[in-house]
Amino acid sequence: MARTTPHDRPSPAEEPLYWRVAGELLDELRSGVTEPGQRLPSERRLARQYGVSRETVRQALEVLRRDGRVVTDRRGTQVALPGAAARTPSAVTFPLGSRNVEPGPADRATVAWETPPPEHARALGLAPHRPTLVHRYESAGADGRDLRTALTSFSPVALSEVAELARLRDRADGTAPAQLRLAYDWMRRAGLTLHHRDSITRLPDAPSVRVTRRVHDQYERPLEITDLLVDVRQDVLVYEFTLPAAG
Repeated sequence: MARTTPHDRPSPAEEPLYWRVAGELLDELRSGVTEPGQRLPSERRLARQYGVSRETVRQALEVLRRDGRVVTDRRGTQVALPGAAARTPSAVTFPLGSRNVEPGPADRATVAWETPPPEHARALGLAPHRPTLVHRYESAGADGRDLRTALTSFSPVALSEVAELARLRDRADGTAPAQLRLAYDWMRRAGLTLHHRDSITRLPDAPSVRVTRRVHDQYERPLEITDLLVDVRQDVLVYEFTLPAAG
């Protein structure tokens, strides 16, 4: 079975936790509860207010910061002054297959500067044996089952356009933790419109599927390719959707 469906935004039950908090904070800013230039409550207070961890609050504030809604300096985080564009944070979490909650003890993510798999190199237009930034993600369910492993390779375009990704090269030794859950928000903030194409194929003689995501920008330049292996049973599904740039 194969079909193509538009995908603009996940249902509330599927939204990443930090994305929901960012949306609620954005609603408060738009309502005028907190005036431009006024300092926001501390991360600790916001965590208590929304019933989440401080790390989730940091991720939510990072989304708003990169969308120009808040600014942070030595005095803390304040509402941006008038004139900042009101934008909606991305609802898509990186990498493909990551669970839509904050990372837990069963989640592991690292980056390395290495030669990607040949099929990734071809998709990204890389010369043979040319290294690039490679992200590995592994996650298991609360019961230790439902193992998901994802391998992502970034293109030279992504590394040249997105400063946050480029900075990872210096510590991409394959061992240091590297949660990149805001990667798509970083790309949009850099002015890239993201077009995703996800192909899901059931593996023969195995209770697993392989999902391949290809992402390119508004100029048809490849940005990244991800291969995900997950223990589920379903037929082939192909769907496409586009995230506009955040500016």
